[in-house]
Amino acid sequence: MKYDLRFPVIIAALLAVGLMTVSTAALSPRVSSGVFTKQMLGVVLAAVPIALMWWAGRDRIYRVAPYLYGLALLMQVSTFVIGKEVNGQRNWIVLGPLQFQPLEILKFALILMLAVTLREGFKGLSTYGRALAVFLPALGLVVIQDFGGAIVLSVMFAVMMLAARMPVWHALLAALVVGTAVPTVLYPHLEPYQQKRLTIFLDPYQDPRGAGYQVIQSTIAVGSGGLQGKGYKQGSQSHNGFLPEAHTDFAVSTWLEEQGFVGGVVVLLLYGGLFWGLAGMAGEAPRLQDQVLFAGILGQIGFQVLENIGAALSVLPLTGITLPLISYGLSSLVSTLSTLGLAYVVHRDRYEGRI
Repeated sequence: MKYDLRFPVIIAALLAVGLMTVSTAALSPRVSSGVFTKQMLGVVLAAVPIALMWWAGRDRIYRVAPYLYGLALLMQVSTFVIGKEVNGQRNWIVLGPLQFQPLEILKFALILMLAVTLREGFKGLSTYGRALAVFLPALGLVVIQDFGGAIVLSVMFAVMMLAARMPVWHALLAALVVGTAVPTVLYPHLEPYQQKRLTIFLDPYQDPRGAGYQVIQSTIAVGSGGLQGKGYKQGSQSHNGFLPEAHTDFAVSTWLEEQGFVGGVVVLLLYGGLFWGLAGMAGEAPRLQDQVLFAGILGQIGFQVLENIGAALSVLPLTGITLPLISYGLSSLVSTLSTLGLAYVVHRDRYEGRI
């Protein structure tokens, strides 16, 4: 069997960008030492679930989806009891030297479970009942502690429903309801700091030393990079501690400061290649179930890329969503690589088993 190596090569290139960014961000006094080593560890650890999926194959992976989904929900519930607070959010679990975010496991499990639930496509209103029974428990557990994570899950769900052949007018009606409810019902019940974080991108200079500080420093870093950037490990904004979260939320700002507009184009082309590859896999899949799975993966990673870069450039709200494969984060890196590994395995086995 021949394998298309373009997909893993693009992933490896994005990982290289991420490792370069994390290594230079580690020079900042705001960033703890050892982040580069931990990021490398994440790449190594991801090999374990990828190897298991490679051995198990498509059909076995789908069969364990309910069990994995149930485990992911339990882990998310446990954050309310034993969770550790990081950056104001108590959604991390610490077990000895191991610290991870159950949300990342839940993203992976939810994509799998929804693909299984929607394998027969849209069959009327009963489809909504089955799909929402899977989606709402996950959303309810996440939205309480991580609004940005809840948005990612919601986008993922919407894209997978569309891939399952949900009527377009249903999607438009749902978008209208959500678009009306968010500013009139949800927004007024958010905490003041949450409200400000969602709107500060419109005019960060209204609070330059408070809510707008991060966005202002990010745009300064991006602008100072110019066409070709300042050079690897030459970024002044991140190295002097002006740019907060230079290795996570604003990793792309760190990259653009040092690599400039040219480096930014390279990253966009790499992500474009990644998305094109996932779309191509969906197009080649004979089963609707697999098409729905690829749509969920594309929706999740695509939205995270859009939101992270948009927030760094001050054109979208800052929600704390990291940049896949580039931002520092052991659990998010392992989850993203595992998700992409899942896509590769399902594509490999697309003609095997029952259709």
